Amino acid sequence: MRIHKRIHEEGTKAILITVAVIAAMVTLANVFWPRQSVWHYLLYAFDLVVLVLTIRFFRIPIWRRTTLLDDAVISPADGVVAANEVTLEDEYFHDQRRQISIFMSIYDVHINVFPFDGEVTYYKYHPGKFLVAFNPKSSSDNEHNTIVLKDTKGREILVRQIAGFVARRIICDLQAGDEAMVGEELGMIRFGSRVDVFLPLDAEVKVKIGDRMVSKETVLAILK
Repeated sequence: MRIHKRIHEEGTKAILITVAVIAAMVTLANVFWPRQSVWHYLLYAFDLVVLVLTIRFFRIPIWRRTTLLDDAVISPADGVVAANEVTLEDEYFHDQRRQISIFMSIYDVHINVFPFDGEVTYYKYHPGKFLVAFNPKSSSDNEHNTIVLKDTKGREILVRQIAGFVARRIICDLQAGDEAMVGEELGMIRFGSRVDVFLPLDAEVKVKIGDRMVSKETVLAILK
């Protein structure tokens, strides 16, 4: 389903709660300390920043256009490449894969998208810990979702949404057999975390550690 609005539906409740808390704080401050002071203005400024950040967190970048390129795997998330290495993927493939890890800060867009066209062939939710997302163990020990996609040529990649120290909710409503359309919403992770992509070893990787990724636009790799 294509999205045309600017704020994700998951943000409605969070934004309303934020507004309610801010209103209560401002009301109490003015009831107990009616004379305006520098502390009041600092409180107002702080509340405004919190509200703007909350709204910004749930933004949908409707101005972006999906990169459409044959055999390309695009970035499923905004963020910075934190790992680019060959590793053992032992949940689904049970063999060596090229792992690209994208760390999302609280300032990034947190909607994740499908990195290429195909079909969801495997989906599993794993409860777990909430280690800092940069921790290598977070990929397997933290709460995470594993999604495997297969294209019409039979090529498979694995996408893993990983909750972090701050991110305490992974949102994903998929099941095996669902259609995957490149650039369409896969899910989201609230308040900062990580997305891992496991590619075939012969994939031509186009990114390196430290590169900034833009979901829907940046090409991660070209599949053989």
